[in-house]
Amino acid sequence: MPLQGSTKRRRGRATEAAAADADALFSLPPEVLDDILNRVGIRDAVRTSLLSRVWRCRWEELSSLDLSFRRHEDGEGTPEGLGAVDGVLLRCPGRVQRFCADLDNTYAGRIHDWLRVLSRRGVEILDLSFGDGFPAPALPSSVFSCGRLSSLRLCGCSIPPLPPGFVAFPELRRLILMNVRLHDYGEYQLEEIIGTSPLLHYLGLTDVLIGGARAKKWVIRAPNLRHLTICSEINDGWILKELTSLRSALVRVSDFLVDHHFAKFLSGLAQVTELMVINDIRSSAMMPEKLLCTFHNLKILKLFTHLCKQSFIMLTLCLLKSAPNLEELKIQIFGPEEMEFEANGEFLNALWTDGMCANLKVVEMIGINWRRNEMSLIELILTKVRLLHTLWISQGDKLVMSNEDALYELLRYRRASPEAQVLFKGYATGY
Repeated sequence: MPLQGSTKRRRGRATEAAAADADALFSLPPEVLDDILNRVGIRDAVRTSLLSRVWRCRWEELSSLDLSFRRHEDGEGTPEGLGAVDGVLLRCPGRVQRFCADLDNTYAGRIHDWLRVLSRRGVEILDLSFGDGFPAPALPSSVFSCGRLSSLRLCGCSIPPLPPGFVAFPELRRLILMNVRLHDYGEYQLEEIIGTSPLLHYLGLTDVLIGGARAKKWVIRAPNLRHLTICSEINDGWILKELTSLRSALVRVSDFLVDHHFAKFLSGLAQVTELMVINDIRSSAMMPEKLLCTFHNLKILKLFTHLCKQSFIMLTLCLLKSAPNLEELKIQIFGPEEMEFEANGEFLNALWTDGMCANLKVVEMIGINWRRNEMSLIELILTKVRLLHTLWISQGDKLVMSNEDALYELLRYRRASPEAQVLFKGYATGY
């Protein structure tokens, strides 16, 4: 018993010491306390009410709120703390700087009331994900009343038509739409939102579905846009114009973009310095041997592709041919195990022209399985690129020959650059 009493006394003294330290912390300037509470997150900020009497309601005095309610890493269950949003917004009248939430069926119906409050509180960053339900839940039109938004990300919802009197998002800098659906003629709604957001510098459109039998042509016009992501399995009708500030782009190429469609689309990205192309062509359509534009500013090119189809190989060489000042090339290999087309040295050399890759210095190839087409491309790079400094190789998990045999073959390849070195980075665990 004495031992238990001693333990209780020690715990009591520790609690008193912690309370004293907390009260000393409370003497910091209000703006410092606000910064501390915002950094720990709203759930832990509310828990500070237990520290001592002086801390009981301190979190309610926050001048601004940063609210984030994400699901656990396994993606299951309702995000912790989401049920307390009503109470937090009611008790803390400060401005809401950021509101991010993964919404399930339980709380999706509350978003209308929350958006009305968030609009009055001047929310700047809004990030809402509605899961993978079908049909996609409808986003309330009150989202368009959040006129101070600088960043808007919507995922897994149906976006309503613009309400009467909608003016613009004058401060919007980032717009990301993923797996969303728009009503008939929704392409013109997107055109208006983008065109009336003068500060927009980041635009991401991934699997945006537009109602109607076929999307009409519409223009993406954003003079201050610096990054563009477009990933879609269908032609959404976009036309790229006046993207004079564009520096980087990510494009997923599907069947509808091959031939003249692909060449015309890429001409709107001619000014970028960094380009990533995800090759998702599933047909055997041929790629053009020459594009309608030259990427004079392109320094970094990233390709997510495989080399088992002729169209994939043609796309790779076509892009290299159109980027005379390219310095870094990264190729991530995926796809089938069987080759549908053999690209031997004679075929690849016929596609190579004088001046190609004249400034290329670094090449990285990820997921190499030592297939014949992969080896042929490696040999082409080593024998043609005169300024090559480093060729990095990471192997895949479906090798068709041993590393020793592949290394022996690589050592036999002639090298155009006396400084070229081939370095192995081991197994590519992921892309």
